[in-house]
Amino acid sequence: MMLYRGIEVTYETIREWCQKFGQQYANQLQRKRPYIRDKWHLDEVVVTIKKQQYYLWRAVDSEGNVLDVLLQRQRDTKAAERFFRKLLKKQNFVPRVIVTDKLKSYEAAKKRVMKNVEHRQHKGLNNRAENSHQPTRVRERRMRRFKSPGQAQRFLSAFGPIRDHFHPKQHQLTVKRYRQQLRQRF
Repeated sequence: MMLYRGIEVTYETIREWCQKFGQQYANQLQRKRPYIRDKWHLDEVVVTIKKQQYYLWRAVDSEGNVLDVLLQRQRDTKAAERFFRKLLKKQNFVPRVIVTDKLKSYEAAKKRVMKNVEHRQHKGLNNRAENSHQPTRVRERRMRRFKSPGQAQRFLSAFGPIRDHFHPKQHQLTVKRYRQQLRQRF
């Protein structure tokens, strides 16, 4: 966009701007986002950083909006509990239903943190969370992997809301409405 306006900027300058302003921008977008549904889909995926495995925990609502991400070294009950607590603190309400894969850590952590929430465990029901990992994988390949866990957490916590903002659900909108939304969001 800047080159189109005749301004030449290096990649390093853009990276520094993203580090400085990215999280603030993502936080503003999250405050203005539409209503969050009360059905949450949770999933984790393996991310390799410097030849060590980390687990990227992700929560999305039933519309596919990314609620939160957390990068952790473990994939146990304690890690799931930490993710639940962070998620509840950020959202300020308890969901009606959570949908997960068949990882036993989810059930154990749910019993401690969210006792009255319905829990559905099924491989096929969790596709919404599984599909939300795809943009992250594409971005990870373009960046030639994440360099450190801290850098990955910072990037991914800002990347989700910003990507959701600039990529509206095209399959749910007419062409005219989609173009109006993109124009308004830019």
